[in-house]
Amino acid sequence: MRVTGYDTGGFYDEMFDAESMPRPEAQLLLDTIRALGDGQLERCQQAAERILVQLGITFNVYGDSAGTERPFPFDLVPRIVTAKEWDWIERGLKQRIHALNQFINDIYHDQKIIKDGVIPEEIVRSAAFYRPQCVGINPPKGVWCHITGTDLVRHSDGQIYVLEDNLRVPSGVSYMLENRDLMKRTFPQVFEGLRVRPVFEYPSLLLETLEAIAPRGVTTKPVVVLLTPGMYNSAYFEHSYLAQKMGIPLVEGRDLVVEDKSVWMRTTKGLRRVHVIYRRIDDDFLDPETFRADSLLGVPGLVEAYRAGRVSLANAPGNGVADDKVMYAYVPDMIRYYEGQEPIIPNVPTFLCWRDQDRQHVLQNLETLVVKAANEAGGYGMLVGPHSTAAERDAFAAKITAQPRNYIAQPTLGLSRVPTLAGDQLEGRHVDLRPYILYGDEIRVVPGGLTRVALRKGSLVVNSSQGGGSKDTWVLEAEDRV
Repeated sequence: MRVTGYDTGGFYDEMFDAESMPRPEAQLLLDTIRALGDGQLERCQQAAERILVQLGITFNVYGDSAGTERPFPFDLVPRIVTAKEWDWIERGLKQRIHALNQFINDIYHDQKIIKDGVIPEEIVRSAAFYRPQCVGINPPKGVWCHITGTDLVRHSDGQIYVLEDNLRVPSGVSYMLENRDLMKRTFPQVFEGLRVRPVFEYPSLLLETLEAIAPRGVTTKPVVVLLTPGMYNSAYFEHSYLAQKMGIPLVEGRDLVVEDKSVWMRTTKGLRRVHVIYRRIDDDFLDPETFRADSLLGVPGLVEAYRAGRVSLANAPGNGVADDKVMYAYVPDMIRYYEGQEPIIPNVPTFLCWRDQDRQHVLQNLETLVVKAANEAGGYGMLVGPHSTAAERDAFAAKITAQPRNYIAQPTLGLSRVPTLAGDQLEGRHVDLRPYILYGDEIRVVPGGLTRVALRKGSLVVNSSQGGGSKDTWVLEAEDRV
């Protein structure tokens, strides 16, 4: 395995400094890699890939004519995060999630933030995931975003930014857990030497979070289920994986029925009352009586039972109002408004195309900006200006002009890189990081997350549907905790 001559390419590298010297926290891992015999790391990588296939760790790509399931790409070289930096990230995420939750609750109740002129009313009401059906709903303990996956990126200057918030049905945590299991098999001695903080507790923490939001009056252990759209959903592996790890039933809409404003699960022994539903179905398909009437995936009457306080839903319907990429630009203002503090983790500077001045700047600088549709995900609906053609820029200019509310633009960031196995050598590949935040009785951030990596050389798009993969994320223990 050739490690010498590694080129950082002028980007911030998570493992090497600007002089291509190993960062102190990465030294033990690099020593271990250097000690491997010729071809051994490649063989470990191949073995890990075989395990992923054997375990059925796959994802689906909608519209892929070559087949629906693919093994989830994985790279053995992890991302390392120091204890000091993680402490800063954790504080910033807790601050952000608390403010976002306050915002969602406010929007569906008093709307003080609108009345005080912090956010324009039209921007909120035109958000694709704003749900007027949720006005006046009071979820248990006032929590709307129970499971969040917030995407972080580091720019070439070393600063970490929040790229976006994923509050509706964030996915990927199963890959975080499986990546860790694979790494512990491959580098057990490094784990002990570096004191990597564990992530295995996530399923039990998730179950605690779900049980904590049970409806009032439930005196016995709450019955919790995971509601999936079914086996053809892109994240079905994760749905079944998490249900199994938590020891709860995995159900589809047809397995549930609402009677007397309570939710019941069909079992071989008759109906069983359900108290909490971890739903992995988008709002539109959750209840045909409240949202889309043509939905065959949801449960008729579910929202009425939820509004009556007879069942709890995680995440809460309507919380996607804060998922809108236009709303993202206002999160620093939300933090100042609700928390009375400056944001700990900054946003990426963002141009809102509904503003005339911003729109003109974006249209005149498309070749240098990243343009995103407000409600697309998975790397779709996006223009990466420096990598685009004139025809692609013209097409996006027409879209922006026709629907300015639907687009934002940001500077093209030089995403940090992590060494990644490419043939028989390590090469830098761009990464982001998705930590997972749980909010029940309290806000808890799992010490790690899913590091997504753009496996294509030079690519800035880390989504698995766009050729990306993942790495394990090693958060180190602080010295005073050892």
